[in-house]
Amino acid sequence: MVTYHSDIVRQKVLLQVYRPLMHAFLGRVDAIAATSPNYLQSSTVLHRYQDKARSIPIGLAQSLYPEPDGQVVTDLRLRYGERFFLFVGVQRYYKGLHFLLEAMSAAPWPLLVVGAGPLEQDLMRTAARLKLTNVHFLGSVDEQQKVNLMQACYSVIFPSHLRSEAFGIGLLEGAMFGKPLICCEIGTGTSFINVHGSTGIVVPPMSAGALRTAMQTLWDNPGLAQRYGEAARVRYLDVFSSEELGRAYSELYKQVVSRRKVL
Repeated sequence: MVTYHSDIVRQKVLLQVYRPLMHAFLGRVDAIAATSPNYLQSSTVLHRYQDKARSIPIGLAQSLYPEPDGQVVTDLRLRYGERFFLFVGVQRYYKGLHFLLEAMSAAPWPLLVVGAGPLEQDLMRTAARLKLTNVHFLGSVDEQQKVNLMQACYSVIFPSHLRSEAFGIGLLEGAMFGKPLICCEIGTGTSFINVHGSTGIVVPPMSAGALRTAMQTLWDNPGLAQRYGEAARVRYLDVFSSEELGRAYSELYKQVVSRRKVL
């Protein structure tokens, strides 16, 4: 059995060399677990293995996270505003952060960008050029700091615009903390975590205007944002808990072992 997380997206030359080996391997395994049904349906690689592939979403155990520090949460809201948007993730080429910065141009709401990465300095220069005084780059944080930020924020935004973003743990953590979500439709796990019109808003990729409209919608409608956040929490508990992950893998292992015994 193999868990399949992502197609090769950017390394086109390497893929030409690797493709025969990849298909030889996938052709021999008994079962393939994709990390979301969206990815299972949209992957050109997995298309030929539909008969032995299934979806088992990534799950998180909230018990492994520290508890939010109430005083720090209060301090964060005093410092950055009672309501602010939050992005958490490594600043890589497929995260869509340059579109998010464009969306923030002359926006009235605060945005906190958490995480480091190869594009960090470039993004900070872009923010300075656009005079985005309400965008705050916090760099890398530890788990306690991340939990405090998740608890304090108004909404989690995840603007990844390319299929290199196969799932989106930062987005799922937002759901775990009951936050309304914003992401892009790229045919991967992001729009499986965030169901448009239920747990948040899903917009077309590579569109600063669409991101801005989604942020404006949540900002102007606190009641709607609260309903989305509550639904996101319920969806996390129903679909993305560590218990559900373990149950699904245990069942798949049993099926594979059973078939092997018959053979």
